[in-house]
Order: sequence, then structure tokens, then C-alpha cells
Amino acid sequence: MYSLIEVIINESSGTDADKSDIKPQIEEAFKANNLQAKVSVARSGDELMKLAESAAKSDAEIIVAGGGDGTISGIASQLVETNKIFGVLPLGTLNHFSKDLNIPQDLAEAVRVIAEGNIKQIDVGEVNGRVFINNSSIGLYPKIVRRREKQQRLGRGKWSAAFWAATSVLRRYPFLKIKLCIDGQEVRRKTPFVFVGNNEYEMDFLNIGTRKCLDDGKLSLYLLHRTGRAGLLMLALRSLFGAIQRAKDFESVCTDEITIDTHHKTLLVARDGEVETMQTPLYYRIRLQALRVIVPK
Repeated sequence: MYSLIEVIINESSGTDADKSDIKPQIEEAFKANNLQAKVSVARSGDELMKLAESAAKSDAEIIVAGGGDGTISGIASQLVETNKIFGVLPLGTLNHFSKDLNIPQDLAEAVRVIAEGNIKQIDVGEVNGRVFINNSSIGLYPKIVRRREKQQRLGRGKWSAAFWAATSVLRRYPFLKIKLCIDGQEVRRKTPFVFVGNNEYEMDFLNIGTRKCLDDGKLSLYLLHRTGRAGLLMLALRSLFGAIQRAKDFESVCTDEITIDTHHKTLLVARDGEVETMQTPLYYRIRLQALRVIVPK
């Protein structure tokens, strides 16, 4: 039986902005499983990371993250290659990470999984020393996220802002000239985006964006060769019919480290939905079995 569990909740995660009653719900869920948990609610990104850093240094055996993929990734990054055990409460909108681990999306069931304590060691990805648990990308996606955030600050709703941002970025349809170094081989590409996943992503009908495992020790790289807006639309249509792997303009490879260089000194880089500016070149690597996470039996 675990002596101390710390739970960190992101107040702003998910579609419901009101998280005023989530703390007592979580406390009751742990009590129902004969566990006591210290529950903290973060009201900003800075507060979230301060709580995560403090928890990583505490005597708690288990650190539980409650929120969406960005929240879970941020807290997990503090626990990589430590003795801490990581638990997940999927309280976000999409919850890709928890779904890939088959963690129940119901709060009570997710707490039950934590109580059972079945531990698995999984890989994490890293770019320029920054950890990601799902994926990282450059090009179209981080530009869209930045524009969406700007529109949200101006008062637009999340989905309205996302639509406006995507339309705005695709209208310009910027390309990146990049040099890739993979397994000692250098190749040059002109592409609208590069996507790097922690382990391999499924790219077929009904399984777009899911992973069968998170402990295969590989990064998966996906990129689109030079193509116009029509080509990007055709790629989206192919993905719906399970033909994306056969698309001539689509390229994928699995490896354990990748270097991406460009003539730009800095690039916008997305990590698990969060965007920041990084200096080039970008060095990606896989960190094998670096995170101990509780998963269903």
C-alpha cells in the first residue's frame, strides 16, 4: 500500500472551465480505494510546473497528473529517470496519452487503476533536452497553435480560434527547407511540416494518431514532401481511407535519433501541444524506459 500520493490538477484542462468541484471528487475516489491523496490544483502553467518540481523532490511514491496531454507531459517531464511512479487522470479534451496506455477515461475507473498499481516502464522522446510523451512537430502545426492562442486572447472561443488560425496559416502555406540526419545519412527536403512521435503512430483508417506501444525504443518521423494546398487536402482524404502510407508525397521512418537543421537560427517547436521557440539544429532522441507509469493490468 502506498504511503503518500500527490495529485496535481490543472484547473483549466478540458472543455469545462469550472473545476471547483473536481478536488473533492478526486479525494473521494482515492478514499473509495483506501488511499489517501494530497490534491493540489494549479491555476496557471507556472504554478503547475512549480507543483510538479516540488512533488518530484518530495517523499511521495506516486505523482498523479490530472488534465490534458500538455498537463500530463509537463508533470511527467519532472519524473523522467527518477524512482517516482507516475499516475494519470485523463481530464483533458483529447487525452491521447492515456488512451494509448488504455487508461479508462472515467475518473473513478482511472483512480482504480492507480490503486491496483500495475507499473510499466515506457519511453519518452526528447528534443534539445526537452521531454515529450506524445509527439513534437515543426512547420504548420506550431504556427497554427500560436495563431490560435493569439485569437483566444482576443476573445474567440477555442474551436473558432483554431479554425481561423488554420485558415490563416494554410492561406500562406509556408515551406521549410530542412536537412535531416538519420542513421548517419543526410537528406534534404522542402516540406510544410515535420512530425516526430514517441514510438510509432498508426496511420490508417480509424487509428490515425494512436500507438500500439510506448516501449519499442523508436522515434517515428513523418513528413510531407513539397506539395500545394490541394496536395495536403488529398493527403487528408487518403488518411480517411487508410491509404496514407501509400501516398507518394508522404514519407515516414523509424529510428532512435534525428537531427533537423535549417537556415533559420530558431524555429517554433510543438511538444505535446505546447509551443516554444528553440535554437537550431534540433536534436531528437528516444530515452528508453525512462518513465514508470501505472497502467491497467
